Amino acid sequence: MDTKKKTGFRLSVVTLAIMNVTAVVSLRGLAAESVYGLSSAFYYLFAAVVFLVPTALVAAELAAMFSDKQGGVFRWVGEAMGARMGFLAIWIQWIQSTIWYPTVLTFGAVSIAFIGMDEAKDVALASNKIFTLVVVLAIYWVATFVALRGLSWVGKVSKWGGIIGTIIPAILLIIFGITYYATGGTIYMNLSSSFFPDLSKIDNLVLASGIFLFYAGMEMMGVHVVEVDNPRRNYPKAIIIGSLVTVIIFICGTFSLGFINPSKEVNLTQSLLIGFDNYLAYFKMSWASPVVAIALMFGVLAGVLTWVSGPSKGIFAVGKAGYLPPFFQKENSRGVQSNILFIQGCIVTLLCLLFVVMPSVQSFYQILSQLTALLYLIMYMMMFASAIVLRYRLPNLERPFKLGNNFVMWCIAGVGFLGSLLAFVLSFIPPAQIATGSKVVWYSVLIGGAVVVIIIPLIIYAMRKPHWQSKESGTQFAKFHWEKDV
Repeated sequence: MDTKKKTGFRLSVVTLAIMNVTAVVSLRGLAAESVYGLSSAFYYLFAAVVFLVPTALVAAELAAMFSDKQGGVFRWVGEAMGARMGFLAIWIQWIQSTIWYPTVLTFGAVSIAFIGMDEAKDVALASNKIFTLVVVLAIYWVATFVALRGLSWVGKVSKWGGIIGTIIPAILLIIFGITYYATGGTIYMNLSSSFFPDLSKIDNLVLASGIFLFYAGMEMMGVHVVEVDNPRRNYPKAIIIGSLVTVIIFICGTFSLGFINPSKEVNLTQSLLIGFDNYLAYFKMSWASPVVAIALMFGVLAGVLTWVSGPSKGIFAVGKAGYLPPFFQKENSRGVQSNILFIQGCIVTLLCLLFVVMPSVQSFYQILSQLTALLYLIMYMMMFASAIVLRYRLPNLERPFKLGNNFVMWCIAGVGFLGSLLAFVLSFIPPAQIATGSKVVWYSVLIGGAVVVIIIPLIIYAMRKPHWQSKESGTQFAKFHWEKDV
């Protein structure tokens, strides 16, 4: 497939690196890592080496191998482990994003609460579960109805939302931190602490394990590998540049929050807004606090819009190939997967009812973040294992981008698999820094939620019927290589 002839353009190293940064960077999780002081830099670098870079490189080889076939992670895992496991992988990719919505929207609700000029009242409003619940559901359903109008609407909001709500605030936060430090502001982060964490305290690693999901989504950039000139040389270069910029933003942003926010007062949902408020007060610019809050909220809406229409589109395409009942294949007049979006919305609404049993907004945020991590890491482990298996199952298949010989693949994919497995195990441990309420509720939601999510697609796969496959033109799914040999 000659992408250059088809598209008429090629991606430069710099452009692809910027795309990588834009796809991965989010500011809402910085507060979780600021409590670790200097050792937070260790966690960021460690996760980048054992997860971010392996994910990007392995996904690039897989995407290039099947660039002329649809399916994404369904195709990759299905070729290595069979259609059942491929369906499980893409189901997890879709459902984890569905569970992720309440967490990111909780941050959006907090941003709205901080539009006021009285920080004490803003904090109280942000901690109000009823306010958060109403705002989360309102923003989500607004995003869903916008998504139903088609990608043209989603694209416009996402583009400007990313610039206004993520990139500009990130630059501001880092500039504030550097200026604050240089002008002799009171530094609350313990800069004399060790760069290397105390690995003997397992519970202190729990929040840090969530850093792996800071880097999640890089596999989506693998589809662009065939649009790069000389991908064997330039794609790794773009990945390294993008990864370095991403790590720098995360480390500097985390340090900036740690400089001005006492670690004992860190709140996962509020600390970013409080940090901005504190910096603006220090620089005598408190009038700008509502502006920053609105920008961050707009960034949340833009991000949710992108994800609402993204993963659901993937499961929709696989469903039309005969893996989901006809009900899930319905689309509106604009070609948008309407029924899947409505089902997705119902799941999000039910998840938000966890506010009733969780002791605080913060604990709700944390437990859903952990469940999201558990599920996404399962998919990543399947992806890394599939990359290794395909080196032996399809050794002669053309690989426009190849990670060296089989030993190199074992090293890179193996490191990614073990890193994901480590984060997966740590995700089950309740964090010592946050009140999560009843341990029974904690483990019930995590274990029960993961089991249910895994069982449902296996049941659907076992019950699939021939008439599920859409008869529409263009919905025929190319056979797996192993099907051709049967």
